[in-house]
Amino acid sequence: MTNSEFSSSSSSSSSPSDRRIGALLRHLTAATDSDNLSSVYASPTSGVSGGSVFAHLVQAPEDPILGVTVAYNKDPSPVKLNLGVGAYRTEEGKPLVLNVVRKAEQQLINDRTRIKEYLPIVGLVEFNKLSAKLILGADSPAIRENRVTTVECLSGTGSLRVGGEFLAKHYHQKTIYITQPTWGNHPKIFTLAGLTVKTYRYYDPSTRGLNFQGLIEDLGAATPGSIVLLHACAHNPTGVDPTIQQWEQIRQLMRSKGLMPFFDSAYQGFASGSLDADAKPIRMFVADGGECLVAQSYAKNMGLYGERVGALSIVCKSSDVAGKVESQLKLVIRPMYSSPPIHGASIVAVILRDRNLFNEWTLELKAMADRIISMRKQLFEALRARGTPGDWSHIIKQIGMFTFTGLNPAQVSYMTKEYHIYMTSDGRISMAGLSSKTVPHLADAIHAVATKAV
Repeated sequence: MTNSEFSSSSSSSSSPSDRRIGALLRHLTAATDSDNLSSVYASPTSGVSGGSVFAHLVQAPEDPILGVTVAYNKDPSPVKLNLGVGAYRTEEGKPLVLNVVRKAEQQLINDRTRIKEYLPIVGLVEFNKLSAKLILGADSPAIRENRVTTVECLSGTGSLRVGGEFLAKHYHQKTIYITQPTWGNHPKIFTLAGLTVKTYRYYDPSTRGLNFQGLIEDLGAATPGSIVLLHACAHNPTGVDPTIQQWEQIRQLMRSKGLMPFFDSAYQGFASGSLDADAKPIRMFVADGGECLVAQSYAKNMGLYGERVGALSIVCKSSDVAGKVESQLKLVIRPMYSSPPIHGASIVAVILRDRNLFNEWTLELKAMADRIISMRKQLFEALRARGTPGDWSHIIKQIGMFTFTGLNPAQVSYMTKEYHIYMTSDGRISMAGLSSKTVPHLADAIHAVATKAV
């Protein structure tokens, strides 16, 4: 039977399925008659000699931080040591899930009324309120006066990106100053957000401490109204923080020039072991009544790395302005990821609202901070015992997860090749990746490169 015959017979048939088949055949016949059928099956790569339209791409380099783990995983050595990625490890070298996190998760599992619906664009409202109180203080005038808007974001990185795009769209200055050096993702985040990135002096290699004079000079020369990214505590990668007195000088200078503070708070409580002490610089800026942005992450201080839970708070001059800011933040978030995930934020909310769980969390948090401080002391003592050339006191003076060792790329490469120790090429090591068992191995490697012409 020809197509036309089938079409005729199917037209007279009362079967709906026959009529659908007939309609399909007429469509295909028409496509064939108009010589367009081949286009239906045309290769998406036609016109490039059968090759891929992406053949021109070059292999991108590994991320300088995450690439360290890739190389580490390929190394079969039994003594290999990964000090690259900033993730806490136990004394046994294992990832840690806090007991308080497990308790909070169990509460969530036991609650049969919980659902998996989309969150609002701004995220879990209770989480947002509790996060603002945690970072700004429960007695913050800004919170009391409803001058703060907080949105849940995808950890610290997402909070920075949302804040960056908001500023690029609505702030009169499009330049952001970041420390030199800084976390490798900072310049990428803000450049892609639409801001122009410049740097200000921060670290002094000669002292392995803070170049405060250079910092003040550079911020003093910055264009009035510019945005300044500030590490709230435990500066990444150097572990060098200003003193409270120096923070006060920074605050006065920035306010006098109308510079916009944008705090990156990735380590609250994780640096000193005190949530309030680590938030002090932020609260100093909020207390003067000025405006600022704060990006928070719960990756380190609650160990919720993979849950990707964080918050962006913007402190405004009035509650009316805060409401408008929130409305515009929604317009940034909606086309980016629509709304944030629910699980991690729910864990945080359970812990922060329950006094017993909160108190337990602070104890576990201090235990993590204290272990890192202990690793600093052990490494310093091990180097001193070996008579390693140079002044290594910066190891115990610096604070937080990372130590900026002062090792150069050639020395780092030698330690990787000969001792199977992995770190970023700038000599940054994660103290959280060390243990009492591995400190001697690291000390031997540092001693070797310090005494050789590497």
